[in-house]
Amino acid sequence: MSDFDTELNCEGLNCPLPVLKTKKKIKEMSSGEILKMTSTDPGSVNDVTFWSKINKNYLLSHAEDGGIYTFYIQKN
Repeated sequence: MSDFDTELNCEGLNCPLPVLKTKKKIKEMSSGEILKMTSTDPGSVNDVTFWSKINKNYLLSHAEDGGIYTFYIQKN
């Protein structure tokens, strides 16, 4: 996926910082906009998935490539 509105680099940060920074960035966005977030924390896969569900945002996709986890999240 290459279509997104805002990008957030959380590489090098450990739990819970990727989710906290994602939460802050999503609050600044409008409904329907897509955030691309990258992280090197393997725990962010579970954290972002869970956070998206409980906050009713849409985790459109996530992937791992060379230790970098990329998430596309659409704000509800």
